[in-house]
Amino acid sequence: MIDCNNVLVLAYIGDAVYEVYIRNYLIKKNIVKVDKLQKEAVKYVSAKSQRVFLEKLINQNFFNQEEIAIIKRSRNHKGNRHPKNTDIITYKYATAFEAIIGYFYLTNNKKLDEMMNLIYDEDGR
Repeated sequence: MIDCNNVLVLAYIGDAVYEVYIRNYLIKKNIVKVDKLQKEAVKYVSAKSQRVFLEKLINQNFFNQEEIAIIKRSRNHKGNRHPKNTDIITYKYATAFEAIIGYFYLTNNKKLDEMMNLIYDEDGR
């Protein structure tokens, strides 16, 4: 059994799960050119987008208290390294976003699909 208290492990698996969900979604939209798929994917998988999605879901009270605790632990995890193309705060929110996806995935939580559907609905922004 994977330790769901290790927020970096949750973020690690959550990153991969989220990428597959987004790629699957874009392919179902009948985007057939790989360069177009990549450009569309960036709109979802960038740290900035992940932060925006997470903040919207928090503001909509999507998460329960246990899930908020995971998000906060992930966001507040020690470490000051981040990619050059984003600031540390955005990166920490993106890590929290990926961690909650990892948590939902590993616990077979139906909220993963609910969360992803809300994100897909943002497509009509």
